[in-house]
Amino acid sequence: MSEELLTVGKLVNTHGIKGEIKVLSHTDFPEQRFAKGKRLLLIPTVGNSFWITIDSVRVHKEMYILKVEGFNNINEVEKYKGSVLKVSKDDVVELPENEYYFHEIIGCTVYTDEDQDKPLGVIKEILTPGANDVWVIKTSTGSDILIPVIDEVVLDVDVKNQKVKVHLMEGLL
Repeated sequence: MSEELLTVGKLVNTHGIKGEIKVLSHTDFPEQRFAKGKRLLLIPTVGNSFWITIDSVRVHKEMYILKVEGFNNINEVEKYKGSVLKVSKDDVVELPENEYYFHEIIGCTVYTDEDQDKPLGVIKEILTPGANDVWVIKTSTGSDILIPVIDEVVLDVDVKNQKVKVHLMEGLL
């Protein structure tokens, strides 16, 4: 498959005997991703990937219970436990200004407002501990720096050029 894909969920179990699947969401937009009629690429742990179409959906204990067209009993879906569900990168939901997808931020080079010629490092991961996200920046020495994603620290994000400018408040390093 040549198109870029984004993970939106993981098939963690079956539900009932009528072919429903239990999905753990990995998207900020589950109501859109798992809506009736939506197509998702199912990537099984073994075998070939294929597109599925959602026939119905409901939420149960913080999981999404999907009924998929063409699957009518537990035996047909059980082998897909552990599969990942993806959408085309072209199918992204447009975000408000100054909001970004993780895949747009991860890989960006970080510079400080004090030295814009020398990179601080590259964003390798985004943590979501609570009040605000935290970027994990891998430095050239191999160590990690944790930067809170707050207005006082993140000054500019240029996803097109993969550059981020930050202000290092006292105590961040």
